[in-house]
Amino acid sequence: MNMTVAEQSRYRAQARILKALAHPARLFMVEELSRGERCVCELTAMVGSEMPTVSRHLSLLKQAGILEDEKRGAQVFYRLKTPCVMNFFKCVASVREQERQALLVPD
Repeated sequence: MNMTVAEQSRYRAQARILKALAHPARLFMVEELSRGERCVCELTAMVGSEMPTVSRHLSLLKQAGILEDEKRGAQVFYRLKTPCVMNFFKCVASVREQERQALLVPD
């Protein structure tokens, strides 16, 4: 049985979101933004990268629908648009814990 066009489209959209999350700095920023909005300058200091790099990361997350931004004067503030993404983080942590436990259990 082949995937339908609708399924292919849905999986491509899901892959785009997962790709947007697939970087340690972006994961860190999403987790940090789950605690509240931050300006780009704060995130830049926290990540320890240059502002253009952090801005590109934030742009990818925004394009994927994970973040939204608001310009206030010269500053741009970001916040989670879809806080449910943190449920995915919990799922990933659960998978990691199961893998860790499997390594501890002798065969």
